[in-house]
Amino acid sequence: MTATPTQQSDPVHADPVLVDAGAVSLARAAAQEEAGSEPVGDHVGVLAEDEVSVTHLFEAERAGYRGWNWAVTVANAGPGTPVSVSEVVLLPGQDALVAPDWVPWHERVRAGDLGVGDLLPPREDDPRLAPGYVGSDDPAVEEVALEVGLGRVHVLSREGVLDAAARWQAGDFGPRSDMARSAPATCGTCGFYQRVAGSLGAAFGVCANELTPADGHVVHVEYGCGAHSEVEVENISAVPVADVVYDDAILDVEANAVDPAPESGQ
Repeated sequence: MTATPTQQSDPVHADPVLVDAGAVSLARAAAQEEAGSEPVGDHVGVLAEDEVSVTHLFEAERAGYRGWNWAVTVANAGPGTPVSVSEVVLLPGQDALVAPDWVPWHERVRAGDLGVGDLLPPREDDPRLAPGYVGSDDPAVEEVALEVGLGRVHVLSREGVLDAAARWQAGDFGPRSDMARSAPATCGTCGFYQRVAGSLGAAFGVCANELTPADGHVVHVEYGCGAHSEVEVENISAVPVADVVYDDAILDVEANAVDPAPESGQ
């Protein structure tokens, strides 16, 4: 059946016997048999499939299927032949509640979804990976692989390297983050900055300062924070001291009163 309830029209090219009261009753009985004990609602439309078949639509009064219709296709072999039921299905109407389009699991997974004990294999033909024997386009990786005589099954492809670099640069520890914009200097001149190996080392390293939010994270060479190894803060008293200056020109001077001399004998 190719028609849907959203394509309702008068089946003017179909055999009239397929749309008369007898055909509607036959279709309703078929829908009721499929629905079981649940009632079948009103007849709400007819869809023309071709000259020898039409689909009758009935409201589906089934829990959880609001806006759906029972679609019953009836057909015959031509004028003068009996009408029979070809198919009975539930189809969504224009206002039906339907499930969202299915998305493959590897497209639904997002950063941070992986939990303890979860397994997350890479998708087949992941463009971020290349077979180890092909090479990684990273001289440091190639050097190590040749040195030990073995290589990993997969290594980062050039696309994988560029993808990681773009993601890290745009992240919380990139040069455009709020922390980096207010920092006194960049990570590239910080003693806590540990450059990563390989081609990514030209722009990225790992922060080794436990007092910063970036500790243990990959940071861009132009990222920075207030805990830079060369930051100096002027040591001043935490308690403000006011300077007091007296001007003799505006001071009022009064002579001390002299006590009268004591009388003799006292």
